[in-house]
Amino acid sequence: MKRPLATATAAIVGLSALSFAHAAELGATDEPIKLAVNEWTGQQITTRIAGHMLEQAGYKVQYVTAGYQNMWQAMADGDLDAAVEVWASNVPQSYHQLHDAGKLEDLGALGLDAREGFVYPAYMEESCPGLPDWTALAECAATFATVETLPEGRLLDYPGEWGTPGADRIKALGLPFRAIPAGSEGALVAEFRAATAQKAPLLAVFWQPHWALDAFDLHFVALPEGTEACYTDPAVGPDPDVTGDCDFIPTRVFKAAWPGLKEKWPAAHEILSNLTLSVEQQQPLMGAVDVDGRQTPEVVSEWLAANESAWRPVVQAAVE
Repeated sequence: MKRPLATATAAIVGLSALSFAHAAELGATDEPIKLAVNEWTGQQITTRIAGHMLEQAGYKVQYVTAGYQNMWQAMADGDLDAAVEVWASNVPQSYHQLHDAGKLEDLGALGLDAREGFVYPAYMEESCPGLPDWTALAECAATFATVETLPEGRLLDYPGEWGTPGADRIKALGLPFRAIPAGSEGALVAEFRAATAQKAPLLAVFWQPHWALDAFDLHFVALPEGTEACYTDPAVGPDPDVTGDCDFIPTRVFKAAWPGLKEKWPAAHEILSNLTLSVEQQQPLMGAVDVDGRQTPEVVSEWLAANESAWRPVVQAAVE
């Protein structure tokens, strides 16, 4: 069933951001701005919104499929120009090294109220009644076991290309689980669908915003609070001998660019810097793609047409 896409209740960019915006030169409009397209639906939606805004300003846009963990050198070299949904909790060390060397630019927060952590379907509380407290996982590990992990529980981790946050945390927390990487975002969702249909055991690493949280009644495990200190000081967290024995640090979602973007395409730099997107705006679009099976460009185009007042002022402020 085709669901209507909600009209925005809040503009993509707040008045405070626009009050500092000013008209800028377009720059090299004969050359396309290359936007990185990564593996997950939300990022693809955000990228299409950004691309449309740039096109409305008079630019050409090229969408380039790029591996999230290995695209940063290409961006530093100018082979990619921007990535508009970057999760700070999941960027590789190479990003930080290149940014610190002045070879990547942080364009500011995207605005998503993001969260990452361990999730489970609500029905798992029947067989592991201590949930959502994380200490229950040690006692109920066998409840989450599968043939491939016995006698340990199974944790469905992020795809290998995204790193090993689940494996790192269960090791630090001393939980008797084995982390099994998913093949992709789609594979994660497929496992949620199959497990909840059969009320099969499931524990996974996942994130907000995502339509699957509501669709499959997924709840976050209450892990020890994630803080910077937990990842640097062994004394912080339940195990005094290790670091990282805690939840994800609240995630900053931001935009990054090749440092030459500002000089080559000044107005584009301003548009991308002022672009923000809320969970309430993005999540219904994700559902339209992943649940209703619609194509991302179609869904984004429909939303843009219905919410011109939310994004058009950002473009106008940059070019007029």
